[in-house]
Amino acid sequence: MSSPDPDIEILADGLDRLGLSLEIGKQEQLLAYLLLLDKWNKAYNLSGIKDVQQMIPYHLLDSLAIVPFIEKTQAHTFLDVGTGAGLPGIPLAICFPENSFLLLDSNGKKTRFLFQVTTQLGLENVSVFHERIESFQSSEQIDIVLCRAFAPLERLVKQAAYFLDAGSKIMAMKGQLPESEIEALPESVSVNQVEEFSVPGVEGSRHLITMIQRQA
Repeated sequence: MSSPDPDIEILADGLDRLGLSLEIGKQEQLLAYLLLLDKWNKAYNLSGIKDVQQMIPYHLLDSLAIVPFIEKTQAHTFLDVGTGAGLPGIPLAICFPENSFLLLDSNGKKTRFLFQVTTQLGLENVSVFHERIESFQSSEQIDIVLCRAFAPLERLVKQAAYFLDAGSKIMAMKGQLPESEIEALPESVSVNQVEEFSVPGVEGSRHLITMIQRQA
């Protein structure tokens, strides 16, 4: 049996519980993205979550929970490293069409999926790159590096240092507070903020660690 279509009422309720207001067109885009993910997931195993209804809290709402923190940054260009199936980059790009989102992943199946998503949904503010983070070069100035459960913070910081300027930020989404990872961070970065938040329909706590690249 095929998975049921995602319910816009479930999404709308979750957004309300997060305190977010998105017009219906953006909500429909988010659900269209999930339908594409569900379709491709059957063939390419892009996500461990197989139930499209469960993708609403675990993929969409989990990504969108950091919208209030993104709004405070006043940044323009975001690089989502290890984006996988486009999380959190695609939901955030739908939410912020005026901003630029660069989606980076070394897995060809996942980047092919993302090319299809951007084409089918008409996401002109999204660029997809099939590269490793160590070899990535951007023609745009990157204001913020984003990642969702990508790598230990120390490794993330070292890999991202090649394309970050002094004052650039890294925003890492984590589950439990990674105290040992924070303690292991190099002196080249400082932890600017640690925010704890919850996601409707998702068990356990979530944390957003914001780090700033120091001047050399």
